[in-house]
Amino acid sequence: MLGRLVTGRPWWVVAVSVIVFVLAGAIGAGTLNVLSLNRFEAPGSESMRARDALAAGFGTGSPNVALLVTAQSGTVDSPAVAAAGKALTAELAAYPGVGDAWSYWTNDNSTTLRSDDARQAMVLAWVPGDANEVRRSILPTLSPLFNRSDATTRVEVGGGDEVFRQVMGQAREDFLRAELVILPLVLVLLWWVYRRFSTALVTLGIGLFAVVGSLAILRGVTAFTDISTFASNIALVMGIGLGVDYGLFVIFRFREELRGGTAVPDAVARTVRSAGRTVLYSGATVASALAVLFAFPFPFLSSFAYAGIAVVLAAVIGATIVLPAVLALLGRRVQRRGPVPVETSSFWYRAATRIMRRPLLLGGAALVVLLLLGSPFLGVRFGLPDDRVLPSSAPVRQMYDQIRAGFSQEEADAIQIVSPTGDPDSTGGYAAVLSRVDGVVRVDSAAGSYADGGRIAEPPGTRFTGGSGTWLSVVPSSDRLDADATGLVGEIRAVSAPFEVLVGGYPAELTDYRDGVTERLPLIAGLIIVVTFIVLFLMTGSVVAPLKASVLNVLSLSVMFGALVFIFQNGNLSGLLGFTPTGSIEPSIPILMFCIAYGLSMDYEVFLLSRIKEEYDRTGDAVGSVPLGIARSAPLVTAAAAIMAVSFAAYATGKVVFLQQLGIGMALAVIVDATLIRGVLVPAFMRMAGRANWWAPAPLRRLHRRIGLSEQSSYPQDTMARKEAGAPVGDVVAAPATRET
Repeated sequence: MLGRLVTGRPWWVVAVSVIVFVLAGAIGAGTLNVLSLNRFEAPGSESMRARDALAAGFGTGSPNVALLVTAQSGTVDSPAVAAAGKALTAELAAYPGVGDAWSYWTNDNSTTLRSDDARQAMVLAWVPGDANEVRRSILPTLSPLFNRSDATTRVEVGGGDEVFRQVMGQAREDFLRAELVILPLVLVLLWWVYRRFSTALVTLGIGLFAVVGSLAILRGVTAFTDISTFASNIALVMGIGLGVDYGLFVIFRFREELRGGTAVPDAVARTVRSAGRTVLYSGATVASALAVLFAFPFPFLSSFAYAGIAVVLAAVIGATIVLPAVLALLGRRVQRRGPVPVETSSFWYRAATRIMRRPLLLGGAALVVLLLLGSPFLGVRFGLPDDRVLPSSAPVRQMYDQIRAGFSQEEADAIQIVSPTGDPDSTGGYAAVLSRVDGVVRVDSAAGSYADGGRIAEPPGTRFTGGSGTWLSVVPSSDRLDADATGLVGEIRAVSAPFEVLVGGYPAELTDYRDGVTERLPLIAGLIIVVTFIVLFLMTGSVVAPLKASVLNVLSLSVMFGALVFIFQNGNLSGLLGFTPTGSIEPSIPILMFCIAYGLSMDYEVFLLSRIKEEYDRTGDAVGSVPLGIARSAPLVTAAAAIMAVSFAAYATGKVVFLQQLGIGMALAVIVDATLIRGVLVPAFMRMAGRANWWAPAPLRRLHRRIGLSEQSSYPQDTMARKEAGAPVGDVVAAPATRET
């Protein structure tokens, strides 16, 4: 019905689509301005409650702005530098939006705020407000004002919010630069696939339609919830990729219908009915895989779910409505010039046939390769992100390189312990015990400052007392933070306190975020497998095919995760790629990659299974249908994978480690999936499974007949009768050689 509607008035459909594209572009252009910035934090966690209690009861918080002051001559204790330091601290405290500020010179010359050689010292400040307010309203003017140098001192601005403000700016530059490379490169690849420039332009146009449409949808979603700025980046990455993928699939099928002698209107209608159905299944699979990110209570990750679903919706509309109308107008001009090879003489048919003759040997060899490539993931270590996600040329990165080299302790990353009802006079013993925890340099409290179990300084006035309650600042060593920040937080939380306490501070906030993410990993994996199983069952009526697809996808993704550990955690190729390894991986990016890669792998699985199932339904040959289905779908999957891999690989040229991880990991996952998985393991497994590929228990078969979304069968009557009787209909690798691809 949709196909007939499109072919009946193609000019109207195209005209309306152009109007929608322009309107979506106008709406989407303002999306970037309303997207939100996020911190790595877990709402409702202990660290967030500690942050709120510290702000409400004591008017302070963990420092999110830091100034590194370097003496141009002498030390930070020289009279001129000390006077400049005190004046700088007062100036920062008086700056609009700053809630609290302190420094080496105003905090009793605390050695935890001074470098080991006494040439540098820190000024710290707490700026209340969410990431949007701090990074967009305050830091853009504060940072250039305080980045200064004179004859006495040199001042550099840093802090957690400044780090990720620069990450946001660098990521935006990286994405824009990558897109300028991707668009012409994808156009060239599409021309190489089609040998028709007009067809290549149309397919790229569907990708752009998906990008613009998804940004417009996200603009609407922002009226109801906060969406992270990184969601727009996902819209750019996936929009081009999915739009082009779906466009390729529809155009390949349209060409096939035309080669069969079908009139253009009928070819469009049949393409929408067959390829359009597969695109819908694929879209549902990808959207389902990304929708599981809603299971995380973190706006940063749920934003990717909104972005992914928006991209899928826009890409499906473009491929099933806009593209068929354009094809109806182009007609036979989309056909490839020159002869088309017969399916049974193609490389993919011969390769699949060869593999199916030795499925155990060749499939086993591919399995060993995948397991070896994925084995580094067994040593994964999830950690916390810091300034080293930026290149060494970034100003804030250069500042923290100096701090790592010159300071043996990290007061800017102190762990804050808050007790709204605790007695300040009873904190001494507790502070002494805390100071003996491995990696703790100093504990400041209302009872004084402690180190190695003993008091080393008198109480610093009323800083650690408020209207009620008290709080303590636990200053860790740089080495312990680098080696095991989460372990340090756990040990501090395990120390028995004389009153109820909340442990917060930047290390605790990142720890709670990391724990909140990793604790939900089994749930996320289970949800993805279940929802994709349901979609593939509705498509195939089989319980074996979805299970096989899930297992093969996990194998494919293991290679991606193995590469992340081998390259980004262990530091291999760091010189070539220009990043600094930290010995760990921030967990949310791999989870995002898992959802995207799993969805895209299922995308290719749907393309492949649809052609195999179609041939199986036509002939009833469970074995012979496999190489023929692969021969018809492999050129498409290969072209789509090549374009997707190139699109992702372009982001590996970025300067932010997160984007490099996304680019390299996703490109590798797509390549492995289209070669070793679809080209080797799929035919090997399906040959060994035979008719069991399409098996389901009788109750599920009846359920599929009622709710499954399948096309009208085109079996010959004798084949249908034999299938219903349970008679075999094919046991050898064979297929008709009359159709072309």
